[in-house]
Amino acid sequence: MNDINFFENLETTVAIALEEDIKSGDLTASLIPEVTQAEANIFCREKAVICGRPWFDEVFRQVDPDMTIKWLCEEGEHVTADQCVCTIKGSARNILTAERTALNFLQTLSATATITAQYVVQLQGSHTQLLDTRKTLPGLRLGQKYAVACGGGTNHRIGLFDAILIKENHIMAAGGIRQAVSTAKQMHPDTTVEVETENLKEVQQALEAGADIIMLDNFSLEMMSQAVILVDRKAKLEISGNVELSHLPQLVKTQVDFISTGAITKHIQAIDLSMRFKMSTESMAS
Repeated sequence: MNDINFFENLETTVAIALEEDIKSGDLTASLIPEVTQAEANIFCREKAVICGRPWFDEVFRQVDPDMTIKWLCEEGEHVTADQCVCTIKGSARNILTAERTALNFLQTLSATATITAQYVVQLQGSHTQLLDTRKTLPGLRLGQKYAVACGGGTNHRIGLFDAILIKENHIMAAGGIRQAVSTAKQMHPDTTVEVETENLKEVQQALEAGADIIMLDNFSLEMMSQAVILVDRKAKLEISGNVELSHLPQLVKTQVDFISTGAITKHIQAIDLSMRFKMSTESMAS
């Protein structure tokens, strides 16, 4: 995996999210006196892997840099149901303004980290690595790729710019697997070339063409086993296509190098998080 700066667009992403939510002002929060101070606790209502602290923190920083956040768990830590994960102190008005946007980042990235960790557990004891895909939420790709890493998974290519993955339509447009791989090797000799295949004939063609990685797209278990024998470690093999958590015990037996799935970034259910205020006596009096 290339070195990735997961946070290169963090400030911009947060700014766009806040602009989307606040625009000309938070009408409801404006009902609260400016001087009112509060302490808010964030609770995780289910077992999860907490991920997204940098985005969460940046939301509060942009809304009010004077607020303080005390985290009670580490990034990537497994937490239990009803565990308090952090405490926020500052302007009650500003805490409420930042709340939803901050929780949106935290619940979404924690969801990806949590499901990734569940997949990784199923691969323990094997040499097979879990890969993510480009099937991410628009504008949040680096965040979700970061969450995959927090959950113990491995990042595949970040985008179209950092690796070559020759798929069905590329093959057709380029004139065949051999032609596509040959051109890729000539134009980008230092870049890993991967070819998506749909049958054993295409696996053989990709192998003969010199592909570095061969993707077995929607292969049956029997075909996967045949492909492993055919390739004989002359290229790395990746399983892809409708991979779900329940499939892993069988897939890992094939001893392929990688299993990739979009499910860990697109079939996610946000982690249940909630904020609860704890008002001080002074705040209530004011």
